[in-house]
Amino acid sequence: MADFSERSRTAYNEKADGYDNSREGQFTHRIHQLLLPIMDWQSGQSILDVACGTGSLLAAMNIRKQIRGFGIDISERMIELAKMRNPSMEFHVSGCESVPCPNESMDIITLCTAYHHFPDVGAFAKEAGRVLKPGGLIYIADVYVPSFVKALVNPFVPLLFKGGDVMFYSPKEICRNFARHGFSETDVKTTGNLQIVTMRKN
Repeated sequence: MADFSERSRTAYNEKADGYDNSREGQFTHRIHQLLLPIMDWQSGQSILDVACGTGSLLAAMNIRKQIRGFGIDISERMIELAKMRNPSMEFHVSGCESVPCPNESMDIITLCTAYHHFPDVGAFAKEAGRVLKPGGLIYIADVYVPSFVKALVNPFVPLLFKGGDVMFYSPKEICRNFARHGFSETDVKTTGNLQIVTMRKN
């Protein structure tokens, strides 16, 4: 697990300064544009963006309705850029298995294009359950890979991709993981190579 995390940290520290204009950054931006109309949030709510990158999603949300924004990312440079973009928000260098937020302190958690990087998705689901308020929502937007392709590719993902990618998950696998930690599925959308899974903490 440490190896995957270190790969991700190194890769995204190197990508950080040019990330928003890169192909990967543009892909992430496209997911943001699909995610924002789906999301339901109110002014003043506490929102945690996991693997927040340069803080662009929190900035876009804050323009529409002012929020109390929090972000974590494994990349130190990404966090530096997120702080510069969103000086009124709180950011920390952190992995997903131990989130530096108090119990039941967040109304919403967002996660874009990073779930397939997580070495321990069970630990992340448990942490999400800890920091979300009862009834809180989590939105997971990630790469969608058809089942037959996923079965062929997943054993080789760490070899094919050098940026800390672990494996790809279907919406059903994501929902099943979170159901073990007290979440219920509320919506699943797939379009092309993108998927957005919405779940609520019971």
